[in-house]
Amino acid sequence: MKKPLSLAFLSADTEDASEAAARLSVLYGQERPENADVIIALGGDGFMLQTLRETMGSGKKIYGMNRGTVGFLMNEYREDGLRERIAEAVAETIRPLEMTAVDRDGKTATALAVNEVSLLRQSYQAAKIRITIDGKLRLDELICDGIMVATPAGSTAYNLSAHGPILPLDAPLLALTPVSPFRPRRWRGALLSNRSSVELTILEPEKRPVNAVADHTEIKSVLSISIRESRDMTATILFDASHSWDERILSEQFRY
Repeated sequence: MKKPLSLAFLSADTEDASEAAARLSVLYGQERPENADVIIALGGDGFMLQTLRETMGSGKKIYGMNRGTVGFLMNEYREDGLRERIAEAVAETIRPLEMTAVDRDGKTATALAVNEVSLLRQSYQAAKIRITIDGKLRLDELICDGIMVATPAGSTAYNLSAHGPILPLDAPLLALTPVSPFRPRRWRGALLSNRSSVELTILEPEKRPVNAVADHTEIKSVLSISIRESRDMTATILFDASHSWDERILSEQFRY
């Protein structure tokens, strides 16, 4: 007889999520995360991102159920037939972005981002940013509130709010999206190969300071950052077959 999937329930620090984890642990048992076949993340998209970062490269499969306010990365919360749902779920592989940032003190910091790496102005002054792709200068000066590089997983988050494109999860692409561009006024960003390396240089950093953010990791007063998709770090996220990521992407694009 086949051994049932062992599950580990992790919850966001909210009452709804904690209570759901307690009920599900009684119904299905609670395995230690490092020993579980599947980790169940209970919360919203923010908690899912946290769980993905913490398990990155471990080979663990993550199945999310929505107990938060935002749940684009989460499945519908239901307590019945959980092991059957997981067995039929569609697995998607996510590769994070690797950010390397140099600040005004010359210190170098690195971070991973599942959603996006963004540069954001620190003061009332608009940022001035130079854009280089794969060693070739592409935009000498972008005046804006900020700019981001988003993964397909992150394309429905901040990137979408900034009018960037929605990307299918298996698309070999990254979205380069400006935030409130002033000049060039008509520039709306670019789609890049996921093999591209992006270099962003801050112009006039003393007058126009800029912070770099990789998901929830913030580096203040940066001079330059480099961004590329990780070649070896991956995470696996499970979606219900009846409501796959591709279906969510299509539904989002046909909203009106």
